[in-house]
Amino acid sequence: MKLPVSTEWVLHCATTLAQLEPGATASAAQLAAYYDLPAPYLAKQLQALVKAGVLAATTGPRGGFRLARPASEITLLQVVEAVDGASSPYECQEIRQRGRGALPAEDCRETCPLAAKMSDAHDAWRRSLAADSLADIVAGLPPTAPARTRSLIAATGSAPRRTP
Repeated sequence: MKLPVSTEWVLHCATTLAQLEPGATASAAQLAAYYDLPAPYLAKQLQALVKAGVLAATTGPRGGFRLARPASEITLLQVVEAVDGASSPYECQEIRQRGRGALPAEDCRETCPLAAKMSDAHDAWRRSLAADSLADIVAGLPPTAPARTRSLIAATGSAPRRTP
C-alpha cells in the first residue's frame, strides 16, 4: 500500500499539535515552516482534518489549528481517513473470469481468494491504526520532545496561541 506524501504530513502535524499546551494553536504557516512544507498545500490538508472533526481551526490574527478533542481520543486511523478516505486500496476486477484463462462461473461462486486476502490485510491495517491514539505516539517520543516542539513552533512565527 502506498499512501500520498500528505498522509505523512498530517500525521506529523497532528502529533505536533498534540504536543502543544492544551488550547494552544499553531498556524499552517508555522507547521509548514517547522517541517519545510509548502504552506498552501498543507493548509488544504489541515482543513480536511478540520472537516473530519480531528482538528479545530480559528481564524484571524490569533487563529490557527488545535486538536478538536483530547489526543487520547484521536486515533491514527481517524487522521489517515480524514485525508485518504476509508475505502480499500485494492479493488478486485474479477479478472480470473476473463481472457483465455477464464475460470468457469461455477468455480467463482466464492469470493476471489486474492480479494479476500487483500481485504483481510486492509482490515488488519485499519485495526492497527485504530488501536493507537495521538497520545500514544506522543508518549513514545523522547521525554524532551514536547518542550522542544513547543519552543521550535514558537520560533517559526508568532508563538502558539491559546484559544479562549
